[in-house]
Amino acid sequence: MVEVIPERRRRTAWLLVVGGLPLGTVALLPVRDSSALEVVLLLYLLAVVVVAVVGGLGPGVVGALVSFLLANFLLTEPYYTLQVEVFERLVELSVFVVVAVLVSAAVEIGARHRVAAEANRDEADAQAARARELAETDRVRAAILAAVSHDLRTPLAGIKAAVSSLRQPDVTWPEAERAELLGTIDDSTDRLDEVVTNLLAMSRIRAGAVSLRPESVVLDEVVGRALLSLGPAAAPVEVAVPEDLPTVTADPDLLERVVANLVMNAVRADPQGPRITAYAEGEGRVLLAVVDRGAGVPEEQWEAMFQPFHRLDERDAGAGSGLGLAIVAGFCEVMAIPVTPSTTPGGGLTMTLTLQAG
Repeated sequence: MVEVIPERRRRTAWLLVVGGLPLGTVALLPVRDSSALEVVLLLYLLAVVVVAVVGGLGPGVVGALVSFLLANFLLTEPYYTLQVEVFERLVELSVFVVVAVLVSAAVEIGARHRVAAEANRDEADAQAARARELAETDRVRAAILAAVSHDLRTPLAGIKAAVSSLRQPDVTWPEAERAELLGTIDDSTDRLDEVVTNLLAMSRIRAGAVSLRPESVVLDEVVGRALLSLGPAAAPVEVAVPEDLPTVTADPDLLERVVANLVMNAVRADPQGPRITAYAEGEGRVLLAVVDRGAGVPEEQWEAMFQPFHRLDERDAGAGSGLGLAIVAGFCEVMAIPVTPSTTPGGGLTMTLTLQAG
């Protein structure tokens, strides 16, 4: 296995986590009562970025968790306890952990792309292959930066605005408006969770670290769990999956994520409500289709839309991070399940999974 980050650098990163972060926290103790928590967390975030760049995902994630515990225990009132009495402080600490883990994952993805580019080039066209891979790495890095700056900044801005409004000491919010602000925080946090989940899933696919546990699966149960995971976003979806369909052979967790991402993609294209259908075809096959009646996708873009960070319309703020269909393609490849796009009669896009009964 190709070493992504040298062991010497990993040891240095671990030393920064176990030594540098505690020492830095001790240095902040004399000014903890006069420093805003947001400033302290920015300093911790800078430290986690340094750790992730030096040592990769593992030290970066652990550094984020250690920073969270140190900031909570020593620098957040009440001191010397993990309790957080002020709701806004809990939001700030939670958002810090999400951002720190996301940055660590982005650094790891970039490192793996760089190593793959150097390890897989052929001798016959080494220079050309290197140029292509480095260009792809730059594209992915730029796309990661775009995802972080847009898909992360947007919900963070919503959280910050809502929290700042709730913290105004001279304003007493009516219960309805307070509930609306808390709803904004909840929705924005869900969006952050979606971005982090998709980035980590893509990191697993790129690293070849997706484990497969095939078993006999009841299709309508998997579809139900996928819709439940999407929450209110799945409300307009129409489901026509018979309960008496044959069971299919698949990894239930991976298949659930595939269905959830296909549905989320369809909901964005067709807010009025896409449709999920399933039926047995011939001997030993079950087809599951997610059908939307949106604007559709030109056939010449069908292959490109499965690439990471590909968006049909970069101007569409609700288009997502461009990872959903790439994760669908990656997980389906692992499970050996064909996923086939086609044009919905009357307009739109239909995505069909061909599953083996068993």
